[in-house]
Amino acid sequence: MITNRSIPYCTSPFHARRRRTRTVMVGTVGVGGNHPLRVQSMTTTPTQDVEATVAQCTALAEAGCEIIRITAQNLAAARALKEINARLRARGISSPLVADIHFLPAAAMEAAEHVEKVRINPGNYADKKRFQVREYSDALYESELQRLYDAVSPIIVKCRQLGRAMRIGTNHGSLSDRITNRYGDTPLGMVESALEFLRIADSHRFHDIILSMKASNPKVMIQAYRLLVARMAEAGMDYPLHLGVTEAGDGDDARIKSAIGIGSLLYDGLGDTIRVSLTEDPVYEIPVARDLARKTEALWNRHREQEAPAPAEADPRNPYEFARRTVDPVDLGNGCRIDTQTPPTVIATAPHPLTEWQESASKIQTAHARLREARVEGLFFPEPLAAESLASIRPMREGLQERVRFFVFNVTALTETQREASHAAGTWQPEDLHLFDATRAEAVEIEGFLEWTRRHDLRAALNVLPEQIADLPRRSDVIFSTGPAPAHTHPVGLYRALAAALQARSWEAPIWIRNSPDTRIDSMDFYGDRLLDAAILSGSLLCDGIGDLISVEHEPDLAKSLALAYGVLQGARARTTRTEFVACPSCGRTLFDLQETTRQIRARTGHLKGVTIAVMGCIVNGPGEMADADFGYVGGAPGKVNLYVGKTCVQYHIPTAEAVDRLIDLIKEHGRWIEPEDPA
Repeated sequence: MITNRSIPYCTSPFHARRRRTRTVMVGTVGVGGNHPLRVQSMTTTPTQDVEATVAQCTALAEAGCEIIRITAQNLAAARALKEINARLRARGISSPLVADIHFLPAAAMEAAEHVEKVRINPGNYADKKRFQVREYSDALYESELQRLYDAVSPIIVKCRQLGRAMRIGTNHGSLSDRITNRYGDTPLGMVESALEFLRIADSHRFHDIILSMKASNPKVMIQAYRLLVARMAEAGMDYPLHLGVTEAGDGDDARIKSAIGIGSLLYDGLGDTIRVSLTEDPVYEIPVARDLARKTEALWNRHREQEAPAPAEADPRNPYEFARRTVDPVDLGNGCRIDTQTPPTVIATAPHPLTEWQESASKIQTAHARLREARVEGLFFPEPLAAESLASIRPMREGLQERVRFFVFNVTALTETQREASHAAGTWQPEDLHLFDATRAEAVEIEGFLEWTRRHDLRAALNVLPEQIADLPRRSDVIFSTGPAPAHTHPVGLYRALAAALQARSWEAPIWIRNSPDTRIDSMDFYGDRLLDAAILSGSLLCDGIGDLISVEHEPDLAKSLALAYGVLQGARARTTRTEFVACPSCGRTLFDLQETTRQIRARTGHLKGVTIAVMGCIVNGPGEMADADFGYVGGAPGKVNLYVGKTCVQYHIPTAEAVDRLIDLIKEHGRWIEPEDPA
């Protein structure tokens, strides 16, 4: 991947310091430098339908979209951009337009006449992907680069002459055969694909460039952007970044995936303009992107004013390759075990006061029924519990044994008298519950589970963390978490610091990621905001290989809390509990009703645990972005669909009216189908 792990991809993995970039003007909108994060989207109307496209651009601009992208898949679409731009300017809409180009240099040359920015995909601008395996000698590779130079130079020269900006937009799903044969279908291949174009642009002294590294897998996307920044730093380049998770799908799952990929990078100070890709009306992308931008700018501004201490330990991660952090096994009882090979465990938060416990038990059972495979594996009581409260738990525990595998209690405030009373009453035996005291920290052990609940020095400064850990006796059944992040860091950085401090002492204790009000960047009291916070914190850490337990503690609805926890695990590719969908957001190239088709496929296949289905509007990124999909539904021609198993097309030109049924038949043929449970 990258030979020198010491090459930094950000100023600090513990503090949010915005990366310094050059400013690139897209029309009148500045990107990078000291400009705010810019919010983008893309139209889904046929570009030649000028009236519909202008109407959608108008709606996007009114919703707060600052840069609007429109596909120019052929010369006719590229020519239509002239009229679209003129009508928008006549309406007083100044949002710059971006032409989205694949395959056709002639369309790019035409579009550059009419819009403020041209996006080209380096994987297919001068190459046609045939998925061919061949050996590229150094001489042959050099001749390919010369061919690339000749094909790309005209659009670069034209953009420089006309004052247009350019986005070199790499997609994981459409790397050229030249790149994949030499570097693989990897983040490194994505970066090398962009660098080929950057070197050509540099030879023409053209620098009004923005870069992107999009993938449907947030792990791949995060690694590719990090590696790109490191490679640019080596070469003295400072181009701005456009962030996005492509083919994210719809609903909460798409928002979670986008927040994981985009938010992880923003919290590291990377990113200058963002797009949240949803298989929905593009207007719905804008509020999500604006919320991400709001959180990030609040964090960047706060950290700009704070003096961060020197990190206590070096960051032990390899940020360019995924590897799950090794942990000592912890047996939580009732068949629940934490270790490196076991997916992270989900913990639900119990209600308070405890008089609501009976009602909560019913909610847990209801939530379990709704979520099918999403079980409540542990229950956390965040408030101190008195002896009489403890007595009421045991019968409920027995009644929910199949659904709740273990309990965790925060009882550090329990008095000695209360503990003695509970033991005397026989409600809890000493082996069930006892207080563990360390020199400078407190923790509670329940059935081999120990929660670190220190609430003082950890908030004050990161550099006291190693000292605190050193005060705790070394045990094999200890699980760590953190409290609120101090002002100079953020929750993701604090957990990274915890992991670094543990590794520096060769302590492989599991880490519990707690999404609570204490870990939120700002407090907007609505579900979507809590979704973004949980996705960024837990998703970022899971993509770093950190995290063995996860809880969502700021969502009052227990079913939503569980759904969000399992959704984040699935979005980060850390644990699969239902069907995984890869679906493009639609554009003028889409060959069928993508939103309705995705809804139909989800309704009929959403119960298939461990199956990944790709729904792609056309073949531009379809076969490539389905790299890890089991089955694919791809627009092949107007009104026709091609079906894939993996990357192999097995059925061509199926009428759309039959295609969903044929997809299900294909899943059955390959032994991956199970009948849905009866809702009754």
